[in-house]
Amino acid sequence: MNIRRAILTDSAQIAEIYNYYILNTHHTFETEPLSAEEMKERIIENSENYPFLVAEFEGELQGYVYATQFKLRQAYKHSAEVSIYVRNQAKQKGIGSALYKKLLEELAETDVHAIMAGISLPNEASVKFHEKLGYEKVAHFKEVGYKLGRWVDVGFWEMLNRF
Repeated sequence: MNIRRAILTDSAQIAEIYNYYILNTHHTFETEPLSAEEMKERIIENSENYPFLVAEFEGELQGYVYATQFKLRQAYKHSAEVSIYVRNQAKQKGIGSALYKKLLEELAETDVHAIMAGISLPNEASVKFHEKLGYEKVAHFKEVGYKLGRWVDVGFWEMLNRF
């Protein structure tokens, strides 16, 4: 498996991975599938200042991870939010861990100090995954999203970049 920076020609496969979660889960609060063009714009925008990485195996993307600015106010400039999505059929194979390891290595070379991961709840697998990596739960917002016919809580986990 090869972990590398996303390139624009990855946009269709990245959109395919993400659209599964949009259509079938509460793990993202987006409700409309993205086109390859829309994903291409996101890759361009995120890659300007933060890592956007993919895991590729035999020409097929297995997952992706990226960081983005946590909030827009200037004092947040040292905080980033991270997101990770692994192809549904490729879960539990170490892909997420490999992606996160590389992302955290790249973030360690930046001025990012606080790294946040928002998790739509319940999602025990994601909670365990992030806590295994050293994230700590720092916030819980009740019923802040409505998707798939129900209210959804969101928790935030944080890790300080002290690598």
